[in-house]
Amino acid sequence: MMSAPSPHDRSRTDDEDDPVEQMISRTGCAELHYAVQECMAEKQDWRACQKQVQTFKDCMMSFQKARREQLMKEHLKPTESAHS
Repeated sequence: MMSAPSPHDRSRTDDEDDPVEQMISRTGCAELHYAVQECMAEKQDWRACQKQVQTFKDCMMSFQKARREQLMKEHLKPTESAHS
């Protein structure tokens, strides 16, 4: 008789449900994030992974800047529901 898997037994396939993974995948920087993770797993020292960290950071900063500009454009658009 097989018992049900524990709710705490998270496998690699659960990454799609991880909100952080989902957020990073929406930025277009997921591959760079994985490169940082792989480097950290291999080197066990974040100082040895500065190139990967910086590349990921630059990607995230570009995404955030573009997102901020998009939100500003949307915020500045006159809305049809604006009250006179």
